[in-house]
Amino acid sequence: MLGLAVASLTACATVGPDYQLPSGSAFQRPEANAGFLDTGNAQVAAGAELPPRWWELYQDATLNGLVEQALRDNVELKVADAHLRRAEAVYEQAMDAGGFEYEAEAGVSRAQLSAESFLQKHELPPINLADGKFAVSYQFDLFGKLKRAAEAARADEQATAAAMDLARVSLVAQVAGSYVEICHANHELHVAEHSLELQQRSREVTQRLIAAGRGTPPELARANAQVAMLEAALPPLRAQRQASEYQLSALLGRTPGQLPAGVGDCAEAPTLAQPLPVGDGRALLQRRPDIRQAERRLAAATARIGVATAELYPDIRLGASVGAAGLLEDFGNAMTRQWSFGPLISWTLPSSGTHARIHATEAGADAALAEFDSSVLQALRETQTALSRYAHDLDRVQSLQQAQQQAALAAAQNRRLYQGGRTPYLSSLDADRTLASADATLAQAQAQISRDQIHLFLVLGGGWNADAVAANE
Repeated sequence: MLGLAVASLTACATVGPDYQLPSGSAFQRPEANAGFLDTGNAQVAAGAELPPRWWELYQDATLNGLVEQALRDNVELKVADAHLRRAEAVYEQAMDAGGFEYEAEAGVSRAQLSAESFLQKHELPPINLADGKFAVSYQFDLFGKLKRAAEAARADEQATAAAMDLARVSLVAQVAGSYVEICHANHELHVAEHSLELQQRSREVTQRLIAAGRGTPPELARANAQVAMLEAALPPLRAQRQASEYQLSALLGRTPGQLPAGVGDCAEAPTLAQPLPVGDGRALLQRRPDIRQAERRLAAATARIGVATAELYPDIRLGASVGAAGLLEDFGNAMTRQWSFGPLISWTLPSSGTHARIHATEAGADAALAEFDSSVLQALRETQTALSRYAHDLDRVQSLQQAQQQAALAAAQNRRLYQGGRTPYLSSLDADRTLASADATLAQAQAQISRDQIHLFLVLGGGWNADAVAANE
């Protein structure tokens, strides 16, 4: 009979909804899983998938080394790893809840008992007492409360793992971004210093012409002003380079100034040797860690509806214990032995508060679904925006390259004409200003292309695949 009762109890259904990805979610829309828009002008490969180590597409050994150091030593990653280990422990704890529980107790004491409690008029002598008990109980998860709690803990663990992947993606993008900022700052410094050198030479020519009676003081004043303007452009570039160096040091888990040798001397930023692989919307949604994190939070919120609903029903345990209690000298004899066996039913009758908690968890699941949809739409918007900006910035660089070439040609021609006395100094000065501006603008635009590429890798989910990366190590 007892076995039949246990079988009947364990056959009870698990309360609460079984989780499945909502069919009406943004994740399931055909448009969200289609190819990206407006990729025609961008140098991208729409059908190619990101490799596990997207930063290796730059074929830069220094960048590869920096990323590996950051993944090993970054402090924020260590924090994320600790959060993941804690979530794993919580899940193990939830899995261990319910089922069989064991308890053992033993004690020996010398006691003075109250005479009045035994209706005695004289003081009782001190006695030695002993007691011991071994108990075992089994908690039936009749309505799936423990099962749903374990499901929620498992989903929380997976959401935390996704958060760690997101931290890795962000870290790699920040490391690559800081490194290319250093390279571009050095390049822009070189361009600015070269423009300054040209202008200083032009000033020297003006000084010689004045000494020969062919120049005027206003021309020298204009040359001095142009030199000062170009010199003023150098400090911001140096500050930008130092800020990027300090940021990179922090990302590597180091104090400012502790960069690996040669990183601060990078004069040319790495470039892609092939079109940037972007895949399609379906691959994006499956790859982005923040979307996976939001989906797992939705699963956890759905499971907690079942946990709250199970509070409407009783909790049943089956327990047994055996032991002895009495005088120490008699301990273990038949008159000190005791045992018990039977079920324990506890039931907190549902109240309006219980139903309110259920409604709260249902609202939490609705909010988690909305956040999941929001993360999908946000990912698509970010990717499309990044693709559009990248395409337009590439067009801008092409125009600026043509402008710089023409400005360099005009500056060289005007400089020769001025030195030969065939054009006024102002014409040569204007041509040099145009060239300096074209050089600086082109260098800034090239730096923006590198930022666009890294940002695009970031919004694409970084190509991060922990299993594939580990397999290559």
